[in-house]
Amino acid sequence: MSNAIETRNWVGPNAAERLELLRTTTSIAIVGASNKPSRASYFVATYLLSSSKYKVYFVNPVLNEILGQPVYKSLADLPEVPDLVEVFRKYDDLLGVLDESLAVGAKTLWLQLGSWHEEVAAKAEANGINVVMDRCVKIEHARFHGGLRLAGFNTGVISSKRQLLA
Repeated sequence: MSNAIETRNWVGPNAAERLELLRTTTSIAIVGASNKPSRASYFVATYLLSSSKYKVYFVNPVLNEILGQPVYKSLADLPEVPDLVEVFRKYDDLLGVLDESLAVGAKTLWLQLGSWHEEVAAKAEANGINVVMDRCVKIEHARFHGGLRLAGFNTGVISSKRQLLA
């Protein structure tokens, strides 16, 4: 079943629960991290490295370095068990990422904005892993820490009309 047409029955953690997940997290592994500035994972990585307390690890089997940091081939290759696994992978890869997360003992599986997989959520929760889907770690962290303006989200203008550029 494609991610775009999957029925959404799963109910994720509320804002207070997401805040608590982020507060208790000390390390984040970004699976599917990219070294391309146009990719969301690169933007998230840049933000997390510059604006958070987290130890950030990059996982991508074909890269060696991102933003001056080493890139690991898999979650099993990391020097520590990540508290949170942030996933930037396509729908068909999500079960495999969950299996890797279970194997290493991660506490939270976080599927990036636009990513949803009911079976992954059910299996993760059945195995004691917290799940967040269709949300961005960067946006959530910034939201809870007053940093949304850093990405241009807080323009100070409330309007449904398009703003003209001066």
